[in-house]
Amino acid sequence: MAKTKPPSGTLVLLVRHGQTPTTGTTLPGRAKGLHLSNKGREQADAVAARIAPFADRVAAVYASPLERTRETAAPIAKQLGQRVKVARGLLECDFGEWTGKDLKQLMKLPEWKQVQRFPSGFRFPDGESFVDMQTRIVDTVNGFVRAHAGKVVVAVSHADPIKAVAAHAVGTHLDLFQRIVVSPCSVTAIAYGSESPIVLCVNSTGRDLTTLVPS
Repeated sequence: MAKTKPPSGTLVLLVRHGQTPTTGTTLPGRAKGLHLSNKGREQADAVAARIAPFADRVAAVYASPLERTRETAAPIAKQLGQRVKVARGLLECDFGEWTGKDLKQLMKLPEWKQVQRFPSGFRFPDGESFVDMQTRIVDTVNGFVRAHAGKVVVAVSHADPIKAVAAHAVGTHLDLFQRIVVSPCSVTAIAYGSESPIVLCVNSTGRDLTTLVPS
């Protein structure tokens, strides 16, 4: 009996949502009603154009349920002839009592140092731990890979979850994930095959994505 050839690797393009009126000033978390700013909509259109060359390979476009991610995913899906599928596993970390708080004020809290230096041991008050967040987002991405083997998947999410996926893919401990930068509408590309995942780029904001291949 002839052996069945396994499917080729699955490429996951993780996109952070575009800029909002509160980007860099508050911790919006899962609060509803936050939309893209004009700049954010421009960023969404730009990243959609960057992803457009993958149109014949993209199996699905996913986004977290929040407005800012769905608004970022919309022009991407339009370019690709797809519909946006909502995936709760792509949600931002649940910041609990910190949701909506001013970042400058949060940085004054003694807990802030733990968030930056020992995140694996931190749980947000009445919210989610970083460990739980990483487990959730990694499980979600692995689900996409199984469902769309050999294809390209676009997943629009948030900075911390994307950083957590990237850290997991390269085998970096969660306590170091804060050293990763994920800018608005940047692309983090990870190739998943039969062995270890390969991180092709992190925080890409201008490069031709079609040139990314495992070395």
